[in-house]
Amino acid sequence: MAGRNGARAQGIRRIVTANNSPYDTLDPHAVFDIGRIASRLNMYDCLVRWVDNPPQLVLWLAEKVDISPDGLTYTFTLRKGARFHDGTPITADDVVFSMERLLGMKKGAYGLFKGAIDPGKTAAIDPGTVRFTLNQPFAVFMSVLSELWIVNSRLVRANEASGDWGAAWLNRNEAGSGNFRLRRFDPAVGFQADRFDGHFMGWDQPHVDQTEFRVVLETTSRVLGMLKGDFNITDGYLPLDQIKRLRESDSIRIEEAESLRTMYFIIHNQRAPLNDVNMRKALSYAFDYDAFNNQILGGSVARNPGIIPNTMWGAPKDLKGYTYDLAKAKEHLAMVKAPLRPLSIGVLAGFGQSEQAALLLQNGLAKIGVEAKLVSEPWSVIQGKYNDPDRTHDLIPLWRSAYFADPHNWTGYIYNSRNIGSGNPSFYRNARVDELTDKALLLTDREQRQPMYEEVSRILVEEAAGLFIYNTKWYGPFTRNVRGVRFCPIGDAQDIRWMSLA
Repeated sequence: MAGRNGARAQGIRRIVTANNSPYDTLDPHAVFDIGRIASRLNMYDCLVRWVDNPPQLVLWLAEKVDISPDGLTYTFTLRKGARFHDGTPITADDVVFSMERLLGMKKGAYGLFKGAIDPGKTAAIDPGTVRFTLNQPFAVFMSVLSELWIVNSRLVRANEASGDWGAAWLNRNEAGSGNFRLRRFDPAVGFQADRFDGHFMGWDQPHVDQTEFRVVLETTSRVLGMLKGDFNITDGYLPLDQIKRLRESDSIRIEEAESLRTMYFIIHNQRAPLNDVNMRKALSYAFDYDAFNNQILGGSVARNPGIIPNTMWGAPKDLKGYTYDLAKAKEHLAMVKAPLRPLSIGVLAGFGQSEQAALLLQNGLAKIGVEAKLVSEPWSVIQGKYNDPDRTHDLIPLWRSAYFADPHNWTGYIYNSRNIGSGNPSFYRNARVDELTDKALLLTDREQRQPMYEEVSRILVEEAAGLFIYNTKWYGPFTRNVRGVRFCPIGDAQDIRWMSLA
C-alpha cells in the first residue's frame, strides 16, 4: 500500500498518480488522447519528444535527422545502444514496423499520418537508419512523429493472432523501450511500472523506482486521496473548489502553468437538427460563458471564442465569439426547419467541468424550449464511439488538448472532412476549410500559414461548428516531496522520468 506523502513500500520509491480515465488498453497505436497518455509516455519512446513549456520538440530515439530540400524525405539516424525492455536492440526495422502497424490498424494517431505517408513508404536503409518518403510536403511531420510510438517488432510479431498486428496481446502487455517497464496491469485498477535501468537516456538525475497510475473516476476521491497521502499526483484541471481545498493543505503544493487546452462542445454537424447552422448557433447563444468561466470557474480560465488557444499563433486576435443571448438563440431556433427532438449530451465521468458545462447548456436550452438529456460515461467509452456517426452523442463537452504545438492540432486534424472517421468527431464538412488546412500543410513558412488558420478559425465560429468556451491554465497538485516536475502541455506532466521523491 502507498505510504503517506511518499508512496513507499519496503523501501521502494514510488510515485502514485490518481487518473480520471480508465486504462482499457495498453496498445500505443490503438488510442490517441491525453487521458491515457501515461502508458505511452512512460513505457514507450518515439524518434522525437515534446518537453517543457512552451513545448520544445527534441530528438529522442533519433540522434540526427536529414530533410530533403523538397520536404519529401526524412532520414533519421537512431541512437546507438538503445534497447527494448527485453534487451532487444532498437533498429530501423522496428520503426518501419511501427509505422506500418499504425497505418494498417487505422486507429489511434492514424489520422495524423493519413494521406501524408502511405504503407510501404518507410524503409530501413540499414539497422541504424530509417527513411520516410512522404506523398507531398507535410509541414507538421516532425511534430506528429511524437505520436509514432516504437514497438518491439519481434515481440509483437511473435504474439500476432490471425493477422491482428498483435493487437489482442498489446491490449494487456507492452513491447516498449520507455523509462518504465510494465509490472502489473488491471483495466479496472490501472498499471504499475518499474524503472528501466537500461534506458538509453540514462539515469544521472534523481529518480524513482516505480510508478503507478490508478483509475479513480470520482473527483472527490482523487482529492481525498491526495490529502491522505495515498496519491502523489492527480490531474491539473480540477474544479476550482477542489484546487482551493488542496491549497489549504500543508502537504500539497499546486504548480501553475499556461497551457494549450481549449474547452468546447463537439457538435454532431451531420445529424438533424444539428446539421442546420441555425440550430448550432442557437446552441452557441444558449450557453452562459460568463457564468461558467467567471462564476463556476472563478475566473481561472480565459474566454476563448474559437478552437485555437488564444496563446497560439493562428488564433485571430480580433475573433468575436458568441455571447449568452437567449433572444438571439430563439431567433435562430425559429429558423430551424427540421423537427426538434431531445438532444443527447455525453458527459465525461470523472471530469467535473464536463458535467457542469453540460448542466449549464441544458439549463439554457430549456429556456428556449429545447430538451437535452445528459448521459455520463467514462472517457474511454465516449472516445470509443465518437468517430462513429451513428453511435456518438449529439454533443460532448470536453477539451482539445495539445498533441503537438501547431494550429493544425486544433483545426485541420479535427475539422478537415478527410479525417471524418479518424479524427474529425464533429463530422464537419466545409470545402474552404479543407482547402485552407490542406494548403497550410504544404508550406513551411509560418507567415504564410498563419492567415490560413486565422480564416479557418473565423469560418468555424461563423458556422458554429463547435461551441467554443475557454483556454485553460494547468493547476497541478503534487505532494510536497515530489521533485523535478517538468510540465509540458503535451502530456500534462504525466512523464515520470524527471521526477523524484525528497
